[in-house]
Amino acid sequence: MPSHGGHVPVLLSEMLAALAVRPGGVYLDATFGGGGYSRAILDAGATRVLGLDRDPAAVARGGRLAAQRPAFAMLEGRFGDMAAHLAAAGVARLDGIVLDLGLSSMQLEDPARGFSFAAEGPLDMRMSGQGQDAAELVNRADEATLATILYRYGEERAARRIARAIVERRRRAPLATTRELAAVVAGALGRQSGRIDPATRTFQALRIYLNDELGELERALAAAEGLLAPGGRLVVVAFHSLEDRLVKQFLVEGSGALPRPSRHLPEPAERPAAPRFRPLHRQPVRPGAEELAANPRARSARLRAAERLAQPEAAT
Repeated sequence: MPSHGGHVPVLLSEMLAALAVRPGGVYLDATFGGGGYSRAILDAGATRVLGLDRDPAAVARGGRLAAQRPAFAMLEGRFGDMAAHLAAAGVARLDGIVLDLGLSSMQLEDPARGFSFAAEGPLDMRMSGQGQDAAELVNRADEATLATILYRYGEERAARRIARAIVERRRRAPLATTRELAAVVAGALGRQSGRIDPATRTFQALRIYLNDELGELERALAAAEGLLAPGGRLVVVAFHSLEDRLVKQFLVEGSGALPRPSRHLPEPAERPAAPRFRPLHRQPVRPGAEELAANPRARSARLRAAERLAQPEAAT
């Protein structure tokens, strides 16, 4: 089911199965993007759906959907701040929250956004269009800072080599475009074998750092716990290991499924906290062969979902 603008929502039917939309329910699509998830949730019978996005282009698309569907409302802002945005909209409890952490096709395919090196464009990479852009980062950060960003957020083993090459290149002239940066990375790494372009991890790292994507995700997960009503569902689709690891750790801790201490150690003095979530799957849900054939960009998607549990009342 492609949404407007040609964007194909990933794991759409799996998301709906995990969300289990119920009549009368209120749902948040916290990464509106192309709007495919929001439309599907509305079509599944939700009474009210709110979209949230910090990308002005996505907010404009959401505004058009709101004009067509009275049950939908569009909010502008970061999903890490979802609690504040929902409070301003008069919403205190939700029956479901969806987070699709990947870039939309519209973001990737617009050269002016600078997210992709597939076409020449300015080194931007900002979700909201505000704050430091990628050009400023690669042209001003010192070599050690660049290497740390590439290693931490791109899991790039050649981070130091790439950072050194960037610094050497910018001494001649500032890096200004996506393909200039991709060429520097390719030159530093030499001929590479494999399915992904050698610049992929570098672009991922810079984008994650500039947009504080991991910090946003941590704040969003914590906020979701407080916003979901008992029985409400949290569904997260991640596209790289750093995000997926954060989601997995959050749900493991929230479900009480922590490793048991050694039998040789004394019993802990305090009883463990009551589980707050019930994971819906033992392993992350991945796209099937049919979806991968139709949308190769879905290959790295991983869906994790959980149900919010009612908490025991505190003793008085």
